[in-house]
Amino acid sequence: MAKIRKPVVSGYFYPETRTALIAQLNKYVSPRKEKETIVAAICPHAGYIYSGKTAGKVYSRINVPDTAIIIGPNHHGYGEPYAVDDSDFWETPLGRVSVNKQIIKEILDRSKYLQEDSVAHRSEHSLEVQIPFLQFINPDVKIVPILISSYHDSNPWYEIGYAIALALQQYKQQAIIIASSDFTHYEPAQQARQKDMYAIEAIISLNPDEFLKRVSEYDMSICGFAPIVSAISAAKILEAKKAVLVEYSNSGEVSGDIQQVVGYAGIIISAEDEIHR
Repeated sequence: MAKIRKPVVSGYFYPETRTALIAQLNKYVSPRKEKETIVAAICPHAGYIYSGKTAGKVYSRINVPDTAIIIGPNHHGYGEPYAVDDSDFWETPLGRVSVNKQIIKEILDRSKYLQEDSVAHRSEHSLEVQIPFLQFINPDVKIVPILISSYHDSNPWYEIGYAIALALQQYKQQAIIIASSDFTHYEPAQQARQKDMYAIEAIISLNPDEFLKRVSEYDMSICGFAPIVSAISAAKILEAKKAVLVEYSNSGEVSGDIQQVVGYAGIIISAEDEIHR
């Protein structure tokens, strides 16, 4: 019998019915003639009412191939610290998405840290909220769900990035890496923006060492900083040349509370020298 990971934040982070979810995605994802074929992206994972616009601007600009590797933080701390889900399918109101077992095997063969574990994924939203966007653009997409804990040892983050890149080189079919992360949490909007832009500058430079240094320097509350390190590390091996910030926003733009905002950044990373504006 197939193992299915059921949605845990539908009706909370995004609509729980297919009709309502499609209607909301239509507001955020705009038809665009020129689509970028990219290596990786960084997208926020808050409730769609807050971060859906920024995520949608990223997804509006990119081709979604038949495989998406989604890397996110483990907010709850359940299960293994570096966990690939062992389900056969993930379910959303838009239907079921297959898990790409072939790539998972290739990644697990190359990583001494990652383990198959469904407990880590059971209550986590950081990957789930990306999937309807991917399905909306490419209904045939398959996923590789990976959660990474932000322990102080950075070696696993780099190693997991290398493992992903080597697996994709072996796979030889197009895939995309999505690092799921929000940025500064619960600080005044101006302060959050200043700190986040300092971190984003290092991401745009494709410099994970400098990114980590800046996160540490300002004790930033970027929940997915470890997945971002993994994604940049993988992208560089996959010959990424250019990164651009698509949009930066914060929760205060919706809630009206600019004293306690969460920052959201949408970034794309390409193997091309130029990225269309």
